[in-house]
This record gives sequence, structure tokens and C-alpha cells, in this order.
Amino acid sequence: MKPYYEDEIITIYHGDCREVIKDIHVGVDAVITDPPYPDYHVELYNYHPETLQYFTSLKCKQFIFWSVREQFPLDYTAIHIWNKEVPSSPYERIFERNGGDAYKLFSHQFVNNRVLARFHKDEWTKHPSQKPIALMIELILLATDLGQTVLDPFAGSGSTLKAAKMCGRKAIGIEIEERWCEYMVGRLSQDMLFPLDEEGY
Repeated sequence: MKPYYEDEIITIYHGDCREVIKDIHVGVDAVITDPPYPDYHVELYNYHPETLQYFTSLKCKQFIFWSVREQFPLDYTAIHIWNKEVPSSPYERIFERNGGDAYKLFSHQFVNNRVLARFHKDEWTKHPSQKPIALMIELILLATDLGQTVLDPFAGSGSTLKAAKMCGRKAIGIEIEERWCEYMVGRLSQDMLFPLDEEGY
């Protein structure tokens, strides 16, 4: 399958990840992703119970965001908490697969407007499930080494891909909505907000 966008660091595919993943043959060193939940905007995000089964075939470290109300359908080694620092929706769970067993708390402000984005050196994409760049950087540094490849099969507005680029990692993103693929291309072409050094810190 031809990528929607590709450079020496980032590759973006437009389509249903269940189909696109079959054509990805490069090595993946980590999966960091926020898939559709069975209890949150089901029609908007097109949740399918079998979607996560692909991850069982990968032996790399995985960080998968998941609903606070629904049971996580895969085996895991640890559950982490993202403290969103907002009263209305205080936290989300992040399930770690094929990794360590130490549970961690990540405190990063949920970015839902332009003012908060600027204050936290982030950007407001207006995506309803946007994740903070600082959080994604922290996960990427835990999961990978410099130059390795991160896969996000539900790329959304591209926060995982942007963070990977800032950390000196390669990234593959898959997104079913073309408008977000277009947005990612523009976002990734911008100068990095706070680029990291060559060691990824």
C-alpha cells in the first residue's frame, strides 16, 4: 500500500489499520497508541472488538490507552495512570504489554484549548482525543532507543508521530480519516516546539 506521506523519519498511511497493517513489513520496536474504546464515541471512532487482536502478534513493548470503565481485552504487564489534571475527566489508564511490571503515574495537563496548549508548549489540534506531546515523549523514551521505530495504528492528529520525531525516533502512523492525515502532514512539517538533543533527552 502506498503511504499517504513519507519522509526519512515519518510514514503515514490513510486507511483502516486492520487492512493497512497487513502491508507493513518493516520492523516495529514499540506500539504507542490510543485505539477506539467500546464506551466512548463508538459511532465516531468505529470501534470493533477484534481491532486490538493484531497487537497479540507483536512481541515489542506496547503502551495502549484504554477506557477507565471497560475491561482491557488483552494480557498486560502493568497498568499506568495518566493524571489529566482536570476535574471533569481526571484520568485515563495506559496498559503496558511485553514490558515491566512497575506501575507509573504520568501527570500531564489535558490540552483542550489554545491557551493551555501554549502554556504547556504544546498545540491544540481540536482532535477530541488529543494526547499531550509531553506525555507521548515520556512514553516513547520508556519504550524505545534512539533511531528505533514507533507504530501508532490510530494516529489521530499525530501526537505520537510528532513526539517520536522530537525524540529522534522513526514513526509509522495509520489514520482512517483523511482530514487528520492531511493535518498530520502539516503538523509534522512545522519546526519542532522543543527539540531534544541527539541522545533523545
